[in-house]
Amino acid sequence: MKPRPVDNPPNPWASTAVEYLDEIPPARLEIYEDHSRSVVAKNDSPDVCFSWSVNPYRGCLHACAYCYARPTHQYLDFGAGTDFETRLVFKPQAPELLRETFERPSWKGETVVFSGVTDCYQPLEASLRLTRQCLEVCAEYRNPVGIITKGVLIERDLDVLQRLAGEARLSVSISLPFHNEELARAMEPLVATPKRRLGTVRKLAEAGIDVAVSVAPIIPGLNDEDIARVLASAREAGATRAHYTLLRLPGPVKDVFEERLRAKLPLRADRVLHRIRETRGGELSDSRFKHRMRGEGLYAQTIHQLFATAARKVGMRASSITEAAPDTFRRPTRASTSPQLSLF
Repeated sequence: MKPRPVDNPPNPWASTAVEYLDEIPPARLEIYEDHSRSVVAKNDSPDVCFSWSVNPYRGCLHACAYCYARPTHQYLDFGAGTDFETRLVFKPQAPELLRETFERPSWKGETVVFSGVTDCYQPLEASLRLTRQCLEVCAEYRNPVGIITKGVLIERDLDVLQRLAGEARLSVSISLPFHNEELARAMEPLVATPKRRLGTVRKLAEAGIDVAVSVAPIIPGLNDEDIARVLASAREAGATRAHYTLLRLPGPVKDVFEERLRAKLPLRADRVLHRIRETRGGELSDSRFKHRMRGEGLYAQTIHQLFATAARKVGMRASSITEAAPDTFRRPTRASTSPQLSLF
């Protein structure tokens, strides 16, 4: 990864921190361990279609300018800009913690979604294999799984995915917001190209995996022009379902997104920002439930109609990452380790 200067928006949770630097240092990749006591998070947002998520990693090397998870890094006393992309955190006990969760009497076998925050198949997974180990735990307990990812590394785990699909329920959603490779590289610089991700859709579909495409986020004035081509290409590759969300720019994400938009696409920046405001009541962001994922106003309605028409034209049904899952959850029977008594 090419070094670049550290660049983070101000962190409201570290307001007392002061740095005295003559020069801004380059951003270098740093890896930290997270010894949290749980790896399963409960979601109670009415805008999110799942209740439980598993996130083995915090921060993401994909470096997507629009990532809504950037503010979560500030809770770690890191920044939401280059820190989010280069100071990565992993949970080494993630598989064991997931098994502990499944062993609790309160666990009822609900669907768990991987990448509810940062991508579970980002490059760090290639060596740490935490996502694979967690999926193996899910297969062991026959617990339904949903996966949202941009990472083509998911192809490595086809064997585990097929087992989950056969013994429980598995839904995979490949995030593909762009068809235009130049625009994709500008906004998501360290992600595989759209063409390469379409190859992943094809491999998953050919392996019998239920695969959807997530056109997310749709950035008004930028990639809304790609919607029809993304859906047509994904359908041809074997995806049968599709869903989308409108761009969200919570907190410091606004600063990161605008800065990188102006740096990479200066001639389109003002138009894109204007279109975003059209869908957010004149602002760049709207945090209200039931509005933040779809927006409002005529332009947001036009995007919704465009997506619905394009999906219907190619025979794809609109669907979320999770649907009703069968009751397949089973705790594995383990041999007793208690000493055996003998009468003789």
